[in-house]
Amino acid sequence: MKKIRAGIIGQGRSGRDIHDHSFRDVVPDKYQVVAVADPLEDRCRRAEEEFGYITYTDYREMLKRNDLDLIVNASPSHLHVPITMEVLDAGFNVLTEKPLARKAADADMLIKKAEDTGKLFAVYQQSRFAPYFRQVNKVIDSGLLGRIVMVKIAFNGFARRWDWQTLQEMDGGNLLNTGPHPLDQALHFVGRDAMPEVLCIMDRANTFGNAEDHVKLIMHRQDKPTVDLEISSCCAYPSYTYQVYGTRGGLTGNMTHIDWKYFIPEEAPHQELAREPLPGPGYCGEQLPWHEESWDVPEEDASLFNAMAGRFYNNLYDALVNGAPLVVTPQQVRQQIAVIEECHRQNPLD
Repeated sequence: MKKIRAGIIGQGRSGRDIHDHSFRDVVPDKYQVVAVADPLEDRCRRAEEEFGYITYTDYREMLKRNDLDLIVNASPSHLHVPITMEVLDAGFNVLTEKPLARKAADADMLIKKAEDTGKLFAVYQQSRFAPYFRQVNKVIDSGLLGRIVMVKIAFNGFARRWDWQTLQEMDGGNLLNTGPHPLDQALHFVGRDAMPEVLCIMDRANTFGNAEDHVKLIMHRQDKPTVDLEISSCCAYPSYTYQVYGTRGGLTGNMTHIDWKYFIPEEAPHQELAREPLPGPGYCGEQLPWHEESWDVPEEDASLFNAMAGRFYNNLYDALVNGAPLVVTPQQVRQQIAVIEECHRQNPLD
């Protein structure tokens, strides 16, 4: 089996603990890290001592190599666009960390550059492969819940942050940091083929920086469900949950356990619209014959990180080696960036 020879730009939490870890421990039969780059010398020394990698304090020196099949751009968020442009110009396939960009025009520029250079351009949106998200879609696609009216997603917790990811000038804030994961999932329900209507409220609550750490986002398109998404750092009762409202039932759950219940119309009591006053003092009332089911994350997917990373990197491998289509396309991520840009337009922060 051919191994993809990879270079990684950045040896922080993303480059080292996500991508390097995935190559070594999740898909070691398909990828091999050959070189890494980071401007901090201690990170380079660590990579040399731990894994024997060839290291560079200037990523441009790594781009002079001719033996790499893939470059992973895990640089700080505000450098994703310019460095990805350089990687494509240098003639490499590239995987860029989220957030892809701050503006949709920048995403368009990268997509065109990839087309012009003929290189594969992918974005690391691994949450598309999350087991719980796949199960939610399985239940919805079964039709048991009827027409889906609303999907509520919460990626909430309580945190006080003071690092660079709290700064607007470095493309920080909850919407660009955490947001790409649930937002990529949320756009599935309103459709990835067009821009939805967007209503967003953002606030600064516990952050020490100047970017938002509380986001309320509502999206809608005609004949599509309303999607209600929260990404907040001031929720003292952490909530990583899904709720689905349907005309025949509903779903509730989190990343490890999901419940759903529904009724079958043929089993429900027959009712007709009554324009005259109902007999008695009460409201409408009936006993629906509910059916209830549940799901627990399979043992093989118990590590959410490995489950998502494995499926993402297997698809990327098939795209690089066999020409298979990407499950997560840059054009789909571009829609996400357009939504984020609109949220920021509605909430100009000082």
